[in-house]
Amino acid sequence: MTTAQEQHSAARLRQLAQDAGRELEDAPALEILRWAAETFGDRFCVTSSMEDAVVAHLASRVLPGVPVVFLDTGYHFPETLGTRDAVEAVMDVEVITLTPNQTVAQQDSHYGPKLHDRDPDLCCSLRKVRPLEEGLRPFDAWATGLRRDESPTRADTPVVGWDERRQKVKVSPIARWTQDDVDAYIAEHGVLTNPLLTDGYASVGCAPCTRRVLEGEDSRAGRWAGQGKRECGIHL
Repeated sequence: MTTAQEQHSAARLRQLAQDAGRELEDAPALEILRWAAETFGDRFCVTSSMEDAVVAHLASRVLPGVPVVFLDTGYHFPETLGTRDAVEAVMDVEVITLTPNQTVAQQDSHYGPKLHDRDPDLCCSLRKVRPLEEGLRPFDAWATGLRRDESPTRADTPVVGWDERRQKVKVSPIARWTQDDVDAYIAEHGVLTNPLLTDGYASVGCAPCTRRVLEGEDSRAGRWAGQGKRECGIHL
């Protein structure tokens, strides 16, 4: 594809995202995902941190066998990897596991140990942001589990938007949901969740950078606590 063709394709996708974001703002999550599945077909995927499998479950109802992209950073809790394996075993999805270019040991050798403590932004870039950008190349659109009620940084999340960095349509079908909506869906459909969610963790990321939340804290407070950081960079 030529540069001119790429620019035309990106402009078309951007307009498509903007139009869909307006038209689907009040639509149910399944309708939003059905639109994405019908519009993009095998060029559409779901991303999941394996905190829970809600969006993967929703997407599998409208697109059986939907690709579910998971980032194995090398720092995950065993419970997170177990959730991934269980999702792959029992749900009608295709789990695609991405890994960084360097193992943790190689990164430690190059940058020094515990980069996540000294420069968490760089660590996230190396182990999350860059691998995801590579992994999303075959797709025109990707779905996330972002919700507006999770934190101030996510309060304006559109249900369908344009990912300028990756030049892709970004779908957030449960953006308008609350935690109560998520819990109700999990209970109704028996959706798999990370066991850590019942052990004081409200948001589950890499083990060195995740702690239990305290009473009254928002769900993202346990991520990079004390470092003034709330996002890994994927959604910024």
